Amino acid sequence: MHVGVLDTDSGFVQVLVKRLEAAGLQHRVIGSPPSYDALVALRLSALIVDPAVLGPPAWSYLETLCSRMPNLGLVVCAAPVAVAQRVRGLRLGADDWLTKPCHPEEVVARLEAVVRRRSPWEQRGEQGPVEVDGLTVRPDRFQAFAGDASADLTRREFELIALLAGCEGQVLPREEIYERVWGYAMAHGDRSVDVFVRKLRQKLEKVSPDWRYIHTHFGIGYRFAAEPAGAAPAPAEGPGRAGVLLGA
Repeated sequence: MHVGVLDTDSGFVQVLVKRLEAAGLQHRVIGSPPSYDALVALRLSALIVDPAVLGPPAWSYLETLCSRMPNLGLVVCAAPVAVAQRVRGLRLGADDWLTKPCHPEEVVARLEAVVRRRSPWEQRGEQGPVEVDGLTVRPDRFQAFAGDASADLTRREFELIALLAGCEGQVLPREEIYERVWGYAMAHGDRSVDVFVRKLRQKLEKVSPDWRYIHTHFGIGYRFAAEPAGAAPAPAEGPGRAGVLLGA
């Protein structure tokens, strides 16, 4: 694993680099925002970044970075900001967000967790597309298409549809979806899955208005199946084994 560190906080970087070395991780400290082409050339597995280094274009830079480099794990370490800004960063595609001061040991642990979660999606990229009525899910491009029209999914939205499509016909509990896409247990009251499903539905309906793909099972979770818009819901299989183990 090759890790980039885009941060100018010398004290934090110095200790973080020691932790990365102790964990046996290759690393490169980047003092200023590189171009996207330069970043691609570094062949990084993951990037630790402080948005303050990016200046005013931070949000657009991160959004473009996540869309152009979907395989890159992204961990943000930033000064305290409002919850709305942290949520915005995560929805743009950041995998994790830590507030400074944070312990470098935790940063490394979060980074390793991000890369572990990303491994299955990288393996999916080597598989062929999943085709259902009116829609093609392309793991190699981290995107879904209706004909030539891209659904313009974010990285997290793609991971969500790839998971659901891979379990077509099964009802996946919210808790299982969260654990498999976000990588850790869902906190009580967290509505992230519902928010992302709503946005995903809107994007899919925009490019494929004659079909509905993600169906709600109230009090349980969601199911993926291609059904004509306006059709009566089809019967679904129960939760998979993982869902049963989670007590769904």
